[in-house]
Amino acid sequence: MSGRRILVTSALPYANGNIHIGHLVEYIQTDVWVRFQKMRGENCRYFCADDTHGAAITISAQKKGVTEEEFIDGVRVAHLADFNDFGIQFDNYGSTNSPQTREYCNRFWTALRASRLVAEKEIEQLYDPEAKRFLADRFVKGTCPKCGKPDQYGDSCECGAVYSPTELINPKSVFSGATPELRKSKHLFVEIEKARAFLADWIDKSDALQPEVANYLKGQFLSDELWPWDISRPAPYFGFEIPDFPGNYWYVWYDAPIGYVGSTAQWCEKNGEKVEDWWQNPNAEIHHFIGKDITYFHTLFWPTTLNAAGFNLPKKVHIHGFLTVNGEKMSKSKGTFILARSYLNHLDPSYLRYYFSSKTTGRVDDLDLNLEEFENKVNADLIGAVVNLASRTAKFANATGLSDAYPDDGGLFQEAASKSEEIAAAYEACDFGKAIRITLECAYRANQFIETVAPWTLKKALTNLEKDENATEEARQEARKKLQDAATIGLNLFRQIIVYLAPILPELVKKTEKLLNTPITNWDDAQTPLLGAKVSEYEHMMTRVPKEGIQAMLEESVETDQKPEDENNGGKEGIAPWFDSKEHLEAEPLSETITIDDFMKVDLRVGRIVEAEQVKEARKLLRLKLSLGGNETRQVFAGIKAAYPEPEKLIGRLVVFVANLQPRQMKFGLSEGMIVAAGPGGPDVFVTSPDEGAAPGMRLH
Repeated sequence: MSGRRILVTSALPYANGNIHIGHLVEYIQTDVWVRFQKMRGENCRYFCADDTHGAAITISAQKKGVTEEEFIDGVRVAHLADFNDFGIQFDNYGSTNSPQTREYCNRFWTALRASRLVAEKEIEQLYDPEAKRFLADRFVKGTCPKCGKPDQYGDSCECGAVYSPTELINPKSVFSGATPELRKSKHLFVEIEKARAFLADWIDKSDALQPEVANYLKGQFLSDELWPWDISRPAPYFGFEIPDFPGNYWYVWYDAPIGYVGSTAQWCEKNGEKVEDWWQNPNAEIHHFIGKDITYFHTLFWPTTLNAAGFNLPKKVHIHGFLTVNGEKMSKSKGTFILARSYLNHLDPSYLRYYFSSKTTGRVDDLDLNLEEFENKVNADLIGAVVNLASRTAKFANATGLSDAYPDDGGLFQEAASKSEEIAAAYEACDFGKAIRITLECAYRANQFIETVAPWTLKKALTNLEKDENATEEARQEARKKLQDAATIGLNLFRQIIVYLAPILPELVKKTEKLLNTPITNWDDAQTPLLGAKVSEYEHMMTRVPKEGIQAMLEESVETDQKPEDENNGGKEGIAPWFDSKEHLEAEPLSETITIDDFMKVDLRVGRIVEAEQVKEARKLLRLKLSLGGNETRQVFAGIKAAYPEPEKLIGRLVVFVANLQPRQMKFGLSEGMIVAAGPGGPDVFVTSPDEGAAPGMRLH
């Protein structure tokens, strides 16, 4: 144990809507990481809060007929209930509308002013002549200037476009319906460009960011001048008034990250600690867990603010991708925009904690909740491999308890104990999927052992001896000992696995503690067998995922009344980074320009792969049979063997292929086209698939 001092945060949930399963990707990941650190004996604290300010809160409160304070208080209760029921434990859960956050907003503001990073500028802003007020971004609606979709807010569209409210087509005030006017007003800006040298050095050398994030920031932001950031909003606005700029308020994204410090301050006040020991102590670590849509605020503006105030910079910003369901964006119409409470109404939260963790890699990957895989994985892993160990052995040890000395298990316990640090390293790196894979390997070996020793057979033999009047007591004692030893091994291997999965499955830990009458509190509990303990009567620890529960959850979710802004980031402005690198374009520059006539000569069609197999005589080729619909097929030899070593998995997939390419006779057969794929070659080839709704035979235009 290193005795680390670790402060951990998740992005503050916006108090403009309910928690949904997309949010839970982050909060489950953070909770698992924090629980792991605490099991390792580290001084690790998890702080979060409701993000409560901004125009969207005012709009929602007005619709409810309540004050902003009343509205956010109600949302807070719902948020905390959802988090609690998913086993997410905060050391403190605060609010950005707290006196502590206001205090630190003032302190950071003084530091920004002293660093000469604040400038005052006059800008043009939309103004409602009837309501007689300037319009914040969410107080104006109109037609998206990018895609033409009507009834979109003034900062972003459902299509993903981000823009200024002055760019809206046919803008209207949400207050009066009047067409807003452009009027000049004074705003305050943080000139982040002045912090360029500091930011470039921190991004390049700190190791605080994943490589793809650092490259994205250097390519998309630091390659050009950093724009001044508009940090003030004119009254009326729900937030904190700027002390030296009366009638104006700090923009919600200014006080949101400061809410981390405010929440820390609340906890320190309750526990007799000092904020400085966590935020200004060189030996303390700050770890932020966030989604990639708010990378800009946490990796450019926030470090600039922390540096100006002399606060610790993040040791690590753990950035994750978005959640899709069944390979698609969450959808209300399909019932896949699932609220946390809708999930909880029908399914065990342990299922989702486990599934999300099994997909967590520590990289900025999007995570897909495939509901069929979700059901199969939970049933196979948790029920079939883990809980099965206890259910098949516990009942035999209920009368006798565990053996006083650990029996010979062929080295299984010690082998699993030796995996402790490898599993711990995976947790530390947020590669929970790897931690689970190693742990399940131990579970599989344990199940094989139990299958071999067959305690149920030993129990039957003991029962027969106890009924046999001619059997000696010595023989009966020996049979009892064999059965007790088998159960002792099975339950110890089970408990060891539960220790390794404890950060992910806290409820299963509680049930294991009750079964074995011994607490699990420390990572090193996996190193020593549990001996001589009383074993309680076995109670079911977990049931298989109910298909009807999944269906009921989807049906309930179709009826939810979430607004479009909640499907993204709760109605707050944000930048959605995709971390696209220039390397592939540089490796293969764009070809010479062609005419539309040239392009139209190529007949691109949708085909379905109905046969796929390796060409044994060829190093790179797969043989594919493509259906164009009906009885029309084409045979294609594609150089994608390295990328798709299991070609049978391609069967049924829709692809795009060149249908009018001159057939080519190869020694393996006639190739009648070419499938479309991306990538430099070898294992890095990615077959192109059309969007949902496409069908074999369709032409691409």
